[in-house]
Amino acid sequence: MIGRIRQFGWFGASVGMILVLGGCAENQPPPPGTTAVNAAPAATDSSAVTTTVSTDANLPPIVPPAPPPPPAADRIYPVMVGIDVLAAQNFAPIAGKRVGLLTHPPGVNRDGVSTIEVLRHAPNVKLVALYGPEHGVFGSYTFGKLVPDTVDKKTGLPVLSLYGEGPLAMKRKLKGIQALVIDLQDIGVRSYSFSAMLRYAMEACFESGIEVVVLDRPNPLGGLKVDGPLLERELMSGIGAYRIPYVHGLTIGEIANMAAAAPGVLEIPEAVRAKGKLTVIPMRGWKREMRWTETGLKFVPTSQLIQNFETCVGYAMIGPGTQIGGFTSGVGPLYPFRGLAYPGKTTDVLIKELEALHVPGVSYRKINTSNKAGKPATGIYVDISDWEAWHPTELSFQLMRLACKFSGTNPFANAKPVQARGLNIILGSNEWWTALKRDGAKVDVEAFVKEWQQKNQIYQQVVRKYWLYSAELPAVAIPPPTAIVSASAVGTFDDVASL
Repeated sequence: MIGRIRQFGWFGASVGMILVLGGCAENQPPPPGTTAVNAAPAATDSSAVTTTVSTDANLPPIVPPAPPPPPAADRIYPVMVGIDVLAAQNFAPIAGKRVGLLTHPPGVNRDGVSTIEVLRHAPNVKLVALYGPEHGVFGSYTFGKLVPDTVDKKTGLPVLSLYGEGPLAMKRKLKGIQALVIDLQDIGVRSYSFSAMLRYAMEACFESGIEVVVLDRPNPLGGLKVDGPLLERELMSGIGAYRIPYVHGLTIGEIANMAAAAPGVLEIPEAVRAKGKLTVIPMRGWKREMRWTETGLKFVPTSQLIQNFETCVGYAMIGPGTQIGGFTSGVGPLYPFRGLAYPGKTTDVLIKELEALHVPGVSYRKINTSNKAGKPATGIYVDISDWEAWHPTELSFQLMRLACKFSGTNPFANAKPVQARGLNIILGSNEWWTALKRDGAKVDVEAFVKEWQQKNQIYQQVVRKYWLYSAELPAVAIPPPTAIVSASAVGTFDDVASL
């Protein structure tokens, strides 16, 4: 089945292309003068997991910070994440059960204590195994690396990797547990691997008669930002497991809710899906309009490059546009997904060209830093000047068009098949790719952006039945399915939205 492509799409010849979006670099704060919209928590996040060592000597690990101080009695928490709510329920949904936990370093409670430790000390809960997504349970492995199974020296628990595993191997590793608790921090973008891991784990559990308990967490971009193309079926992969927009506007709990309730999302027999047991533990205090900086929670890095809220914003905005064509993300080793450079073009020229595109909601400024060799490096930092006007993916598509102008030829038309496939499974639109190869610097980005925005308004109305947190949306008339299917679309809107 198409959905059984699984994570294996990350490996093989296309790995370099795909994993640029999930790689590792040193964490640095944004440059001085960052606006409040872009302000991110300082990199002093708290976690109780043990310090780990990177498997690549050239790349830094995700280093958990020191344990947090005892909470003050008068401390106010705007948001309680799923593990906090589960604890407030005295762990009733998993009481008396043999439990496995699928998690990673951001799996912490509001005090920064690892969910591993919370469940280990929970009354009437028997935590028997730890399971890891990409990067591993403790964030020890760099992007795309297969993670070996091991035993955690601190807890004595088996640590089993689900990353890159097929259905049979995954079910074999889950054997012996009665419930799988999933505590993963997504970043609101379809091509980030943790939402795909959620789906594959749910499929394996439902087919094995294992209950799934998802602990919900905030979408760092909020629950109202929806942007970019809907994923076409033939482009589904381990970095695109749902037919949703690139910026999807859902929490990980809502994705689980959709996957369990909507026929055809999980690639398992419908009878099995209907019998599957899912419990989502919602947050308390989270609202759809909240960005991460408004939650009162500290951001624990989700991977080596996604170290803070700044890079969550930039991942959707710059990541896809720096895969082919010459644009690069960062300035030297700093500012991943917020810095921009193009070989042979000065910063002043780039800023002039970018400003001429009139991309709403963004602004550009020159920054000076040093490269890995300690030599001066200059580049552009992309700011969000107007959050409401900002369309997260638009800049990336404009960068592709601009790359055609700068190169003098069309680098996308000349891309090798493995490069094309690598970029397309990120973007999710063959229609865009065909137009980009054909038209190059004359491709009509604005027409595509307008079409995607119209479809995404309908998507939001359709998918809201799976929301766990309500909000008002502008009224949008949902046309008959055939009215919104373009010549290259692949089915009705309900089908495209995986509903």
